[in-house]
Amino acid sequence: MPTMADVARSAGVSVATVSHVLNGTRPVLPHTRQAVLDAVEELGYTTNTLARSLVTSRTRSIGLAVSAISNPYFTEILQGVEAAALEAGYSLLIADPHDEPEHERKVVQLLHERRVDGMIVAPSPDPRGLLAYLGRHSVPAVFLDRLVDAPAADGSARFDQVCADNAEPTSRLVTHLAELGHKRIGLVAGLPGLSTTTERIMGYRNGLAFAGLPYDERLLVHGASESAGAEQATADLLSLGAPPTALVTGNNAMTIGALRALRARGRSVPGDIALCCFDDFAWADLFTPRLTAIAQPSKDIGARAVRVLLERLAEPDRPARTVRLPCAFVHRSSCGCPDPSDSPSASP
Repeated sequence: MPTMADVARSAGVSVATVSHVLNGTRPVLPHTRQAVLDAVEELGYTTNTLARSLVTSRTRSIGLAVSAISNPYFTEILQGVEAAALEAGYSLLIADPHDEPEHERKVVQLLHERRVDGMIVAPSPDPRGLLAYLGRHSVPAVFLDRLVDAPAADGSARFDQVCADNAEPTSRLVTHLAELGHKRIGLVAGLPGLSTTTERIMGYRNGLAFAGLPYDERLLVHGASESAGAEQATADLLSLGAPPTALVTGNNAMTIGALRALRARGRSVPGDIALCCFDDFAWADLFTPRLTAIAQPSKDIGARAVRVLLERLAEPDRPARTVRLPCAFVHRSSCGCPDPSDSPSASP
């Protein structure tokens, strides 16, 4: 099996230069870097990750704790994380905390015991155990999608965080429905305790206020961020004496549940009730009618979280920061408007 010294002899450089090229520890002239990479390819050299980790105390691995199995939204985030990690030369260890606080702490401990260099975590509604563990063991971590209010003793942020805008895009859905003449607009919100739920409720209420509509607490229901909960929550809304004429759903899974409830009760979209959803997804434009939605930059969120974590590993003492990425309003026809794709002059 070829060694680093073999690569150095073939490229005509020192072993130290080969190490800098492979580990990214120091800038190397482009032609020298290419000579090293050509030698690596020609000789079939592979790094001994285990030996390197023993020397550097780094495994070049990242732990990812998200509900990727139970929440399809995180699948796209996972793709972004994986691509960015691979590009940076890091492997990925994945665990699903199922949005359960106790299980969350256990899987984070498991990842930590596998000696990952840092973690990316989508926190549960009650992240106290998670925060305590990360703080006690000084684990470099980035919170993904959901924000955690956990300031240090001096009031500064303790953890880096990456998420999408939530309030303003939700407000836009509400004001759009209000502009179409709707005065009773319902919201199927997510799991209480999540920052995404709190911020989308804020956006819902802001949208009502901006449109000059009163807030009616009976029109706000919680669907627990999953399909079955949203189906029941939507049924509750439809059973009101004065049900909503328009509905906003708080994520893609809850959109599916809401559609099931509407179909079970013979309600058509948008004929009987207009529908807008937070989270676009791959098959949203296959529904009839096509779903008007807020599209989150899921892959970009995952990739940015990796970059923020790598910056944290490179500069452990840098101030923590929160990065918010903008969403896009995807205008289709479930809101009751003519489908823009049907018009030859429609703009993206």
